Amino acid sequence: MLDKLEQGHIHIAVFGRVGVGKSALLNALLGEPRFSTSPLHGETRDARMEPWRTVSTGGVFLIDTPGINEVDGEARERLAHEVAGRADLVLFVVDGDITQPELVALRRLAAESRPMLLVFNKADRYTQADRDLVLESLTRRTEGVIPAGQIVEAAAAPAPRLYIEVDPQGNETEAVRAPAANVQGLRDRLWTTLEREGKTLAALNASLFAGKLSDTLARRAVETQRDLAERVLRNWSLTKGVVVGFNPVPVSDLMAAVAVDVSLVWHLSRVYGMPISRREAGQLVRTIGAQVGLVIGTVWAVNVVSSALKGASFGLSTLLTGAAQGAVAYYATYVVGRAAQRYFQQGKSWGELGPKRAVQEILETVDRDSLLSEAREAILARLRVGA
Repeated sequence: MLDKLEQGHIHIAVFGRVGVGKSALLNALLGEPRFSTSPLHGETRDARMEPWRTVSTGGVFLIDTPGINEVDGEARERLAHEVAGRADLVLFVVDGDITQPELVALRRLAAESRPMLLVFNKADRYTQADRDLVLESLTRRTEGVIPAGQIVEAAAAPAPRLYIEVDPQGNETEAVRAPAANVQGLRDRLWTTLEREGKTLAALNASLFAGKLSDTLARRAVETQRDLAERVLRNWSLTKGVVVGFNPVPVSDLMAAVAVDVSLVWHLSRVYGMPISRREAGQLVRTIGAQVGLVIGTVWAVNVVSSALKGASFGLSTLLTGAAQGAVAYYATYVVGRAAQRYFQQGKSWGELGPKRAVQEILETVDRDSLLSEAREAILARLRVGA
């Protein structure tokens, strides 16, 4: 896009449903059949671009797009929207009164501040009275979307007509010929627009493209950050569950559990681009633990009891007891991680309501039973492998 802007190139794309004569319209503007046409619908399956002429700003390129609203053509329709959404100027082509799907597509492009001309193609197939009716309807139905002066008639590929030819001797013969294309009104409008507003159109499109690109990258960055944070959170919670569930020494596993929580918070700080020291991570874990209060106290109590049970039991009972203890540890770490995640998302702040309210909301939204069940299954799988 930057290269296009630097060279002053202008891209004009046709857009419209199947069969309205988009390719024929471009060929008529070019004066030669560079774009493929066919009496069958859906001839254009990919976007194609051809150079047209040059103006003071640089080269002008015409872009053909697949038809919208085609049966089994969803992918091509998306392509058409994408190409038209990046063009400097869109020729929205209809071959009569605008249909509801066309009107929806027209409004969608207009909502993106895309400069457009509405081209009423195949106008030669109507009587003058009918053409006036169609133009009147187009003007009325697109009011607020397309200015009245931006609607242009065209006849890109007039239908063949029967001509009676009389020779000098008065003999009559019949001949079927297609009249010449009539796109002069559209061509004049385009050249006037390009000479007057070519640079503005290109700059506007570059600005719109940059804005959309920035929004897309920001959204993807947030999604990637969220996915990475979720993986870190799940992995460390599972690590905590396995450490607590697998360690056969009573109470000593609790010390390792604290180290896991600190490591989790330390890694989350880096995911959100707000690195803290392990000492600060430990302080944050203590702050969260204090807010969880009795819930965390219960977790530690269960861990201590389970540790003692593990030391006095063997075989399958040991495995199941370890998984149960590990699931509780998994849950505790998950809550700590969610609270730390919110803290970093808010710029290392608990917000106006403080940490107590933040932790309370997390405990209310986490499905404890489901999480414990999921944790037990994951930890059992790991413990069986370890055993």
